[in-house]
Amino acid sequence: MKSQATPTRERVDLRAHFRLHATPLTREFPIDRRLPLPPAEQALDALRTVVQERMSAALIAPAGTGKTVVLRALIDALPEARYRVHYLHVTALSKRDFCRHLATAIGAEPAGHTGALVNAIQQRATTLSETNALRPVLILDEAHEMRPEVLGLLRLLTNFEVDSRLVLSIIIAGQPPLRDLLRRQEMEAIRGRLAHLATLRTLSREESRAYVQHRLLIAGATEALFDDAAYDALFEVAQGNLRALNTIARGALYEAAADAARCCGTEHVVRARAKVVA
Repeated sequence: MKSQATPTRERVDLRAHFRLHATPLTREFPIDRRLPLPPAEQALDALRTVVQERMSAALIAPAGTGKTVVLRALIDALPEARYRVHYLHVTALSKRDFCRHLATAIGAEPAGHTGALVNAIQQRATTLSETNALRPVLILDEAHEMRPEVLGLLRLLTNFEVDSRLVLSIIIAGQPPLRDLLRRQEMEAIRGRLAHLATLRTLSREESRAYVQHRLLIAGATEALFDDAAYDALFEVAQGNLRALNTIARGALYEAAADAARCCGTEHVVRARAKVVA
C-alpha cells in the first residue's frame, strides 16, 4: 500500500485549513485596517502636517520597514476634494525623461526640453491650485535611485514666483542611501526645501507579535495560529522587519497546514525560514 503524499504549498489552501476569509500576510490589505504602530503613525502624522502646510518632506526607511504602507496611508488621509496626489515610482532617469514622466503624471504636456517641461509642470500645478482649488502633491518613491542632478530639479519644481507662493508639495521617499544623497554639498538647496525628514525603524518583539496577530485577525482568524515559542522564533529570524515577518509567518502557516496542524510551532517557522530565497 502506497503512503499518502505529504501536501505541498501548491496543494494547501490556507483559507480553508485555518478557516480564514482571505490569504493572510500578503501585500494586499485594506489600508484603513492597518495596525497603528508608533514608528509608522509618527511618520504619517508628520508628513500629513507638512502637506497640509503646502511644504515638502522626505521619508527615509530601510527596506521592509513599512515605507509603502505609510505612503498609502498618507494618500488615503488626503481628501480627494482638496488634494490631487500623484504617486511615482522613481528610477534612474535622465533629467528630461524624469520631467516627461512627471509631466504625464500631473497632466501637463510631456514635450520639449527640460526647462520647458519644468515650466509646464509648474503651470499645471498652478492651474490645479488656482482654478480647480486642488493642492497638488507629488510622491516620489524609491528616490534613493535618483541621479543627483535629477534630484536637484526638485528645487526648480518647487520654485514658484521667487518662492513667494507655496503651490506644490513633494514627498521624496527612499532607502537610507537617500540620506547620503541629500547630505551632499550640492544638495544643500534641496535640503533647505524639506520641512521634515521622517524615518522608520524595525519593530520590537512585542510590536512584531501584535502586528502578526493583527494581520491574521483581519484575514479572519478566530483562534491562535502561532504559539508563544513560534512568535519568539518569528522575531528572532525576522528581527522586526515587516516584509520578513509577512514572508516567514505566511510560510510557517503553509508548513503547519501541510502537517495538518491547527497552530504554528517553532519547527514551522524554522522550516519556513529555510525556504526563503536569500
